[in-house]
Amino acid sequence: MAIANGGRQFSFLQSLVDAAIASNQQYLSDTLLKALNFHAIACLHTSAGQYRPCRVTVGDYEPPPEFMVPGLMENFINSVNRHWETSDPVYLSAFILWRLNHIHPFINGNGRTARAAAYFALCVKLGGWLKGTPILPARLKMNDPDYIAAIKAADASIAAGALDLSALHALISRLLAEQIDGAQSEKDDSA
Repeated sequence: MAIANGGRQFSFLQSLVDAAIASNQQYLSDTLLKALNFHAIACLHTSAGQYRPCRVTVGDYEPPPEFMVPGLMENFINSVNRHWETSDPVYLSAFILWRLNHIHPFINGNGRTARAAAYFALCVKLGGWLKGTPILPARLKMNDPDYIAAIKAADASIAAGALDLSALHALISRLLAEQIDGAQSEKDDSA
């Protein structure tokens, strides 16, 4: 079922990017995030597409309590949309990826949802679905140790007093370059 959900979320994500660009609705929303989560965990969990109703732990990290999630998500979405036009696409993507993982708003599928939302913002800000496979969300998962280390570095920077997304920005930049370079290599090979 998880594989089917991954394929469904991928197709849904691509249609969201296309629709956002075609309709000039280029922003993040509560509805979009919940829909991405629903597609990630449908049939795997009864709370698919809903904010978590209980406390959770992720390894040694304890996300904010469930009663804080709606307000944190509203502030997060407002912050993303306030900076949508002026932010560097990779920085905005890194922020989305880190903040969703930090809040951990869903009972399950937070990583998949965060990676999809970050890729949505990246594609929309760059004007369309980006060439190459595997796409960034899959590449992040394939590089899980680096991905987790970059998330933890951002968390540590908050504890030190100022958010630093440089490790996550560098990882996204590298993986995105690999994705696009791979598409160009495939194009050159077929010519």
